Amino acid sequence: MKKPGFLSRLFRPSTKGLADPGPEVWGFFGLTAPAAGITISHAQALQVPAVASAVRLISEATAILPCRVMERQADGTFAEAPDHEVNEFLQVRANDWTTPFELIRDLVIDGLTDDRGGLAHVNYGGGRPFEIIRYRTGVMSVTYDPVTNEPTYRVDNRRIPLAEALHLRSPFGKSPLSLALQAIGVAHVLQNHAAGLFSRGARPSGALKFPKGMGEESVKRARAAWRETHEAEGETGKTAILYDGAEFEAFTFASTDAQFLENRKFQILEIARHFRVPPSMIFDMDRATWGNTEQMGREFLTYSLEPWLKALESAFQRAFFYSAEDRGRYVVRFDRDDMTRADFATRSSVVNTLIASKVINPNEGRDWFGYGPRPGGDEFENPNINPEAGGQAPAKEPGQEAGGNGADSQPD
Repeated sequence: MKKPGFLSRLFRPSTKGLADPGPEVWGFFGLTAPAAGITISHAQALQVPAVASAVRLISEATAILPCRVMERQADGTFAEAPDHEVNEFLQVRANDWTTPFELIRDLVIDGLTDDRGGLAHVNYGGGRPFEIIRYRTGVMSVTYDPVTNEPTYRVDNRRIPLAEALHLRSPFGKSPLSLALQAIGVAHVLQNHAAGLFSRGARPSGALKFPKGMGEESVKRARAAWRETHEAEGETGKTAILYDGAEFEAFTFASTDAQFLENRKFQILEIARHFRVPPSMIFDMDRATWGNTEQMGREFLTYSLEPWLKALESAFQRAFFYSAEDRGRYVVRFDRDDMTRADFATRSSVVNTLIASKVINPNEGRDWFGYGPRPGGDEFENPNINPEAGGQAPAKEPGQEAGGNGADSQPD
């Protein structure tokens, strides 16, 4: 038999089976690849409180922000287009059974937990979109060209045009959940050990010591009696009665046990790093203060939430405004004001300053508070120095000069 050459050995295709599964095989069964001997499913990963909190934080914070269609004006700025048909999907309903909040939240959850990202199908009829459907996992799929990386989308194995695919992609082509696999696996093991630590299984509370010469059957009976009277549910705390010279030696926590909680807290920090959220926002308050909590909230909006908002805006842009005619005319924008909104007193002071410096007019300031416009509110004027209509100084009497009255200013 002819031995395979060097090139055939070098470029031999690799095969994966159940005996040696690759990431694709693990993903087919809804699992992530094992790390350090730990195999954990997405459902198990979400049972780790830090993971579930981070996923909910990013997805719900994104979904609560108002989203609207903006139209490019003649001067190059963008203004809201309230009558555009796409606003219905962003503000009223995605389809007959899904609200825009649920659609955006679930798309971001998929982007955070699924390597394929968030996928939804925009159904068109007569050249107009009429619903957005997010199918269950496995119904809608995406594959990429090995050279150009161009995506191909299929719904139930039926290819659909690029314009009908709403795709929220995760960075690196991997979801944060997959990238945080090892940290989540360690946290999962620590969590399970903590649950067992306070039951009878994780570590014994002490040991029964029997004198030499005690038979095996006697040891079994003494152990069964001890468990029945001191370890059964509702039987703890009773006085121990030992016989035949038996002794009970309680175990104390060693110095390594004192580090157990610190290990669990460190895993929270590791998971927070992977999801790029401040630890205080997933309720790790060890280093939170009145001063840095507000700063971390701003960093969350800038470095964690903003990339997902930009990615969602781009995904909506590709799905709804794919044609060359609409591509430069319309955009989809999230309103970040709800995340940066300060307390009422601070906002009032800021709006008053902006109106006084003629950066905004009173009606624009009223809009920030949700109030309707008022007549004359579109004028740019400083109400602090122009309280009266017209803002002119009182007219002087005839012959009155500055610094004197009419009688004193008359010539002798």
